[in-house]
Amino acid sequence: MKVLVTGAGGFIGATLMQLLQQVGQIGAQRITQLAAMDRHLPPTSPDIVRIEGELQDAAVLERIARFGADLCFHLAAVPGGAAEADPALSRRVNLEATLDLFEVLAARPTAAAAPVVVYASTIAVYGTPLPDPVTPSTPAQPALVYGAHKRACEILLADATRRGRLDGRSLRLPGIVARPRATSGLVSAFMSELLHALAGGAPVTLPVGPQATAWWMSAQCCAGNLLHAATMDPTLDIEAHRERCWALPVLRLSMGELVDTLSTLYGVDGHALVRYAPQEGVEAIFGRYPVLDDRSARQLGLKDDGDARTLVRRALAPYTL
Repeated sequence: MKVLVTGAGGFIGATLMQLLQQVGQIGAQRITQLAAMDRHLPPTSPDIVRIEGELQDAAVLERIARFGADLCFHLAAVPGGAAEADPALSRRVNLEATLDLFEVLAARPTAAAAPVVVYASTIAVYGTPLPDPVTPSTPAQPALVYGAHKRACEILLADATRRGRLDGRSLRLPGIVARPRATSGLVSAFMSELLHALAGGAPVTLPVGPQATAWWMSAQCCAGNLLHAATMDPTLDIEAHRERCWALPVLRLSMGELVDTLSTLYGVDGHALVRYAPQEGVEAIFGRYPVLDDRSARQLGLKDDGDARTLVRRALAPYTL
């Protein structure tokens, strides 16, 4: 099986690439070739096919076409804040280039079966404020450019699946931790910074209060879910299989609960180290996540991290010597 990962140099993409190289197979099928695509790629093993450049460039799409993927994990995107600041760039990358990618994958002339596409969508498709609870039937009402373009691609991937051109599975990703401490430009970066700071016994200021509640998942768990989505049987979910969209199961935890967990794991007084300086706009988006009805996703074998301790350990494992 030939596997392509777009956005392979990113936070989640790099974690997924590592997992794919470790397991060496998709279900019962051996990975015969693995390709990594991104604007900039770190050094890779010589057996990885490197496709470096912008997704919207014709030369990059041509290289993808020549590779002829049986399975594509599509993670490449302009993130939320950058998309809102530059809607034209988001349209070119998150919408137009993504649809061009779908066409390239679907046009593979030697395909015995429709190529599988695991698409990294986002909970931003629900908009704000979120209803309580969020269920599989909650309508998508994106309030930002990023969510609108992701939702459009979900719909068109499902349509390509209906027509037998692709076998699409869209996963709506929650907050994924722990991102590197270098400035990411993401408003939600404070979620990762909380973990890094308390693990190192350092003070941190959060733009939300201790009762602020979010949906959490480690990058390791996210990569595992992406891999599982490639082989799960969407038709087992009678209600959602036509749309082919699933919100990933999550741990719903408050900042205070995370501080308690980090304090216990790392032997620090987290409540003394954390300063809360709530910003209404930030808390409204990142601190008021309701209950998520994720039973249908769980029935398909998608998972959360299990508990707060496992979440923290997994999230910080790449930074532990």
